[in-house]
Amino acid sequence: MICTPLTEALGCRVPVIQTAMGWVATPELVAASSNAGAFGFLACAVMTPAEAREEVARLRDLTPHNFGINFHSFQPGAAEIVEVILANRDRVRAVSFGRGPDAKMIARFKDAGILCIPTVGAVKHAEKMVQLGCDMVVVQGGEGGGHTGSVPSTVLLPQVLDAVNVPVVAAGGFGDGRGLAAALAYGACGIAMGTRFLMTAESPVPASTKGRYVKAGTNDIVVTTKVDGIPQRMILNPALARIEQSGRIGMWLRAVEAGLAMKRQTGASFIDLYHAAKGMTSHGGLSLMQAMMAAAAPMMIQRAVVDGADADGLMATGVVGGRLADLPTCAALIDSIMTEAEARLTALRGLGTQE
Repeated sequence: MICTPLTEALGCRVPVIQTAMGWVATPELVAASSNAGAFGFLACAVMTPAEAREEVARLRDLTPHNFGINFHSFQPGAAEIVEVILANRDRVRAVSFGRGPDAKMIARFKDAGILCIPTVGAVKHAEKMVQLGCDMVVVQGGEGGGHTGSVPSTVLLPQVLDAVNVPVVAAGGFGDGRGLAAALAYGACGIAMGTRFLMTAESPVPASTKGRYVKAGTNDIVVTTKVDGIPQRMILNPALARIEQSGRIGMWLRAVEAGLAMKRQTGASFIDLYHAAKGMTSHGGLSLMQAMMAAAAPMMIQRAVVDGADADGLMATGVVGGRLADLPTCAALIDSIMTEAEARLTALRGLGTQE
């Protein structure tokens, strides 16, 4: 067993976090990863308050272990989702988020005994989150899927470790026990994985889309700025190819179209969507068009990971997806990660005893 500040704080058996991928981190996947020994986060950032309440209740029945919840502070119904989280404080051990929550909201979680573990992609963001009172940070290097920066994990991770005095979890490019051993060697307390858990037997992603993930090589994975104006890493498919060829007018039209789809699905009013977008512009550093597209992008991802339209939807992935070619169960995945990590750590200790 590998005990770290992550396992001690979250109560999980292994120092591995299953990240909250929208439409993918459902109660079934969170339960499977948690039952396997990892710590799973439920993706409430793409849910209405009513859906979040229902899915949390289902998750409570699927696993005896505590779990985490991810939400977006600017999503429609965010205040109600916070109340859902607090109402389930007996089982919700942690929350994850971006740069949205302020010190007052973080203090509410901490007063309820819920750990705050934001995901950051820059040293200054890690420092800011610690100043606001967060207990731990997940550092995603440029290899990560979805929105990503340009600094690779091998550079960003030690930078953040040197800058903050809270436990640090490594993300971006991790998918096996060798990666866990490497992260621990850097000084991280564990790893967080998204793509690797998406590519498991218990992942709810339809078989057709999973097959596209399995077939994708590293050359099929690109970083685009056309989805919402800021860099995202995705599998290149016909949908993304069309987006890459679109101009500014096309980007606006796509933002409006996806926004209308979000309105139909969530029941949010135009005012709710506008306030969500404005909040992202004032706190997230985005233009209004970028914020509109960022708020609507999940609808395009849903086409692939929920509806199975692997040619017409968007498929976010870490670059590590290009070397993953199987769909193990979560239990088998965790077993292999821990076996490999322990073997690598043992080998490293052996090197240290040689004359």
